[in-house]
Amino acid sequence: MIKVYLKRKITPRVANGHPWVFNNEVEKIEGEVLGGETVEVLTHDKKFIGKGYINPKSQILVRLLTRKKSDEINEHFFYREILKCWEYRQQIGYTENCRLVFGEADSLPQLIIDKFNDYFVLQTLTLGMDKWKPAIVEALNTIFSPKGIYERNDVPVRELEGLPQHKGFLSAPFDTNILINENGFQFRVDIENGQKTGYFLDQQDNRKAIQHIVKGAEVLGAFTYTGTFEVHAAKYGAKSVLGLDISANAVEQANKNAALNNVQDICRFETANAFDVLKQWGKDGRQYDVVMLDPPAFTKSRETIQKAITGYKEINLRGMKLVKPGGFLVTSSCTNLVNEDLFLQIIDMAAKDARRKLRQVVFQKQSADHPIVRGMDNTHYLKFLIVQVQ
Repeated sequence: MIKVYLKRKITPRVANGHPWVFNNEVEKIEGEVLGGETVEVLTHDKKFIGKGYINPKSQILVRLLTRKKSDEINEHFFYREILKCWEYRQQIGYTENCRLVFGEADSLPQLIIDKFNDYFVLQTLTLGMDKWKPAIVEALNTIFSPKGIYERNDVPVRELEGLPQHKGFLSAPFDTNILINENGFQFRVDIENGQKTGYFLDQQDNRKAIQHIVKGAEVLGAFTYTGTFEVHAAKYGAKSVLGLDISANAVEQANKNAALNNVQDICRFETANAFDVLKQWGKDGRQYDVVMLDPPAFTKSRETIQKAITGYKEINLRGMKLVKPGGFLVTSSCTNLVNEDLFLQIIDMAAKDARRKLRQVVFQKQSADHPIVRGMDNTHYLKFLIVQVQ
């Protein structure tokens, strides 16, 4: 087996649990590396650390799969690890819809599998994981006997690994527009063309958190995507709900979700640029009992972090100005590059500029089927906040 020896000063970080080895952290490699092979990672003084997969084209040279020397990385390994992921989700109460595998948090780096009842959507985002795709599909078939498996590998990050973008069936073809149940309500999921894997499961618990504040309320939602927060608000007793999204296709899907849940008379969606509309409505003096914001990440790299800070501050400032005194702002951030402390600082800055006082109601993270592992920042990404705006 190929052996990768770490530089002395790098050894503690990897030895203490981090699964990534960057290409500038390696002292030497024994064996010929083409890409995608299983390798052993050792300290500078030849002590075993773990086994993982390697890609010389990637800045992250090795990603560890196991710390056990006795583990063989083969088809049975992936079956066993995916079964463990499923057992864990069952233990914490996620059985119908869940993120079955959450990459590094489940010791399967850069593998994402979302379970939508009897359908599965999978992403293999690295060369090393992509090579095991047949074994992963076989494991899903063995454990679940699913109605369908679809891959959404149409993501740019694969190109950093020298991999093409593509999507398609990993099972017999099926209708990729499916229905799921969430919190007692129904939603359409477009597995083939929806964002990411078609649906944002990480907010499923947070959507329940709005149930008390929206009763009898006039609600505005921005960056609605397919309207899941807004439909929840309508079903939880809102007086009226208006959702805005820049994507006409998302708005079409959102209106279908409203009709599916028989709230189309209360809940409607319009295609609009939320930044522009919220700014204008603030000038017009419009106000709502509840304003909900679920904006995009704004940044994918540390180089543009200031852009994200500016974006989050601006949209939250505009949202606060539209909240009636004593009403509520519901807001999120979905990038790990903006950590908890920075996110709350941004909200405080926006409140200061809006001259509004905030009272925190709820501060949560992603749902527990997206586990957080301490020391792995990429597993700790979603911030969800409800504040009363006074």
